Amino acid sequence: MNSENLIKFSIHNLLKIGLGIVILIFSISLVFSQNNNSPFIYVLGNVQDAGLPHIGCNEEICINAYNENNKYYTTSIALIDRFNQEYSLFDVTPDISDQLRIIENHIFNKFLLPKDIFITHAHIGHYAGLMYFGREALGSKGVQVNVLPRMYDFINLNGPWSQLVNLENIALNKINFRDTIEIRPNLTVVPIQVPHRDEFSETSAFLIVGPNKTALFLPDIDKWDKWSINILEILSNVDYAFIDATFYTNTEINRDINEIPHPLVIETMDLLYQLPDYQRDKVYFIHMNHTNQMLDINSDISRNVLQKGFNIARLGQKFHL
Repeated sequence: MNSENLIKFSIHNLLKIGLGIVILIFSISLVFSQNNNSPFIYVLGNVQDAGLPHIGCNEEICINAYNENNKYYTTSIALIDRFNQEYSLFDVTPDISDQLRIIENHIFNKFLLPKDIFITHAHIGHYAGLMYFGREALGSKGVQVNVLPRMYDFINLNGPWSQLVNLENIALNKINFRDTIEIRPNLTVVPIQVPHRDEFSETSAFLIVGPNKTALFLPDIDKWDKWSINILEILSNVDYAFIDATFYTNTEINRDINEIPHPLVIETMDLLYQLPDYQRDKVYFIHMNHTNQMLDINSDISRNVLQKGFNIARLGQKFHL
C-alpha cells in the first residue's frame, strides 16, 4: 500500500472510530438523560407508625436514634417526577416536616408541596401528618388527598381533620378499589384492598405503574392467608414490592401480638423462599417496629434477610419506574 492510500485508509478508519465514539457517547447520554428524568420512588422512611425513637423506649436503638446523624422516619414513599418538578406522597406521617425537607434538599433543591397524597388507612403513622397542612402549621391550599370511601367519611365527619377540608387546606378526592388513577402521563396508581384492623377505615395497598416498571406499596396487612390475592402472583407481576415487616418474630414485644396482627418476617420469608432468586430480589421489607433488628443495617438479622435473597428498604433509596 503506497503512502497516499495509507493516509486515506487511516483517515477513513479514524472517521469510523470517531463516529462510533460519538454514537456511543450519544447513547450513554440518552440513557443517562432518560434515567435522570424518568419517574422514581424515593424511600422517606421504613419504621412502624410510632417512629424511632419510640415513646417509652430506652433500648440502645432508641437512644442512638436521638443522634442527628442516625435518623429514622415513619414509613412513607414519594413518587418523584423530576421532569415536571412534582411528586406524589404515599402515606403522610407524623415525620412529614423532616420528610418534606429531605425531598427539598435531595431532590428539587426547593420546597414543594406534594401534588397529591395517597393514604393507605386510618392508623396514626399513615395519615396523622395531615395536621401539619392545617391552620396551626403550614396553612396549605388545596393539596389533593386521595382516600377510599370510609377514610373519606372519617376525615370529613371528624375533627380536627374536617377542619382541613372546611378551610380548604386539603381537597379530598374519593377513590375506589381497583380504580386506575392516572396521576400523570405514563404514571398510574391502583388501590387494592388488604385485610387489616379496619377500625376507622378500609386498608389499601397501592400498585404504582410507571412507563417501564411497576411497584407494590403494602406496608400493613394482617396475614397473607387472609388476603384474597396470592402474594406469589403479585410478585410475578411487579418489579418492586415494599411489604409489611413490622415484626421479625412474635417474641420481640411484651404485648399480645394477636392484638396487632402482622405477618412475621420469618413467616413471609418461609412463604416466599420457594421463589427463584430474581423474584425474591423484588422484595423490600418496610414498616419495621422499633424492636425489629432489621432496622440495624449491621445486625445479624439484617444479614440473614439479605443472605436469603430479600432486601430491606432504607431511607434515601431510589427505584426507577
